[in-house]
Amino acid sequence: MGSGSKVRVMKLGASPKILLVKLSSLGDVLHNLPIVWDIRARFPDAQIDWVVEEGYVHLLQPLLSRDGFRGIDRIIPFGLRRWKKSLFSLDSWCEFFAFKKNLQQVSYDVIIETQGLLKSALVCSLAKKNPEAIVAGLANATEYSGYEPIARIFYNQCVQVPSQCHALDRSRYVTCSAFDWPLIDRLEDIRFYPNDYVQAISAKQAVGMRQPYILFFHSTAREAKRWSNQHWVALGMALSDQGYQVVLPWGNASERAVSDELAAHIPNAVVPQAFSIEEAFSVVANAALVIGVDTGLTHLSAVLNKPTIEIYCDSPRWKTEGYWSDLIRNIGDIKVPPSTDDVIASAIELLSAAKH
Repeated sequence: MGSGSKVRVMKLGASPKILLVKLSSLGDVLHNLPIVWDIRARFPDAQIDWVVEEGYVHLLQPLLSRDGFRGIDRIIPFGLRRWKKSLFSLDSWCEFFAFKKNLQQVSYDVIIETQGLLKSALVCSLAKKNPEAIVAGLANATEYSGYEPIARIFYNQCVQVPSQCHALDRSRYVTCSAFDWPLIDRLEDIRFYPNDYVQAISAKQAVGMRQPYILFFHSTAREAKRWSNQHWVALGMALSDQGYQVVLPWGNASERAVSDELAAHIPNAVVPQAFSIEEAFSVVANAALVIGVDTGLTHLSAVLNKPTIEIYCDSPRWKTEGYWSDLIRNIGDIKVPPSTDDVIASAIELLSAAKH
């Protein structure tokens, strides 16, 4: 792997103190999870802490260390999104200094920053470090990803990555450079959540939904990434004919309006009550199939290794596609949305496979 600066190699003992900085958003945090397992496999006695935006803390909680399991030792919540809304509030500044004090309870040997933004680089600068500590981050932008070059001044190891690089692979580039490891093969033992956790949420019945149901995650923050309503209706009608209940989640008023519109044309479709991302774990885990555009909740299904169809319309498939499971189908690509027939065929294939 390349590096934008001379690679620093530090002698690490058996129990290095490691800080991961990946603040947001949902899909980005999920695609960063495998490096916890990568590090833990090579440093079973390391201390691994993670700074994350407070809204995504629950994504990390299943990996907290406990009796019989070592994962993340400390989750350090960061409230920047909320603080920026009341920048001149005394409470905001008190919370910021409390965050800083919490962060600086540990002096770190290695800091790994995989976001490449000024806000995450500033967290690196605030962290307490040992004199020879390695602070590794991205040396360059990747296509279709946010990146702020000024962040590089806060690293002492800048890691060059390919311009077309999957989000998960990008995290592994930075991690391997920080520890001077050979690059981990992209198919090597990719894990996200502990098996016992996935089994537990799969056994937890989702409230208000009739089995078997299929989730349609039709909404995303960027309108161009959406698949057309006509496609969703045709897909919903085909799956309803197969005996499945179509469930149309939503996150705000405009998404609720779309869900209502789609449900009006899909027999027996349901528009559920709003649920949090935390509640989404059991909703997703109990679905017969999840079909969604390139958005965080679709990626949640993929990392839980549930039958998932990821639809790409205006974002490159290589950037976030689920490539670690036979239960994931990635359809379409940037400026090449898939046809209804393609998605129906993949849905029938996955549903049939799940029955056998």
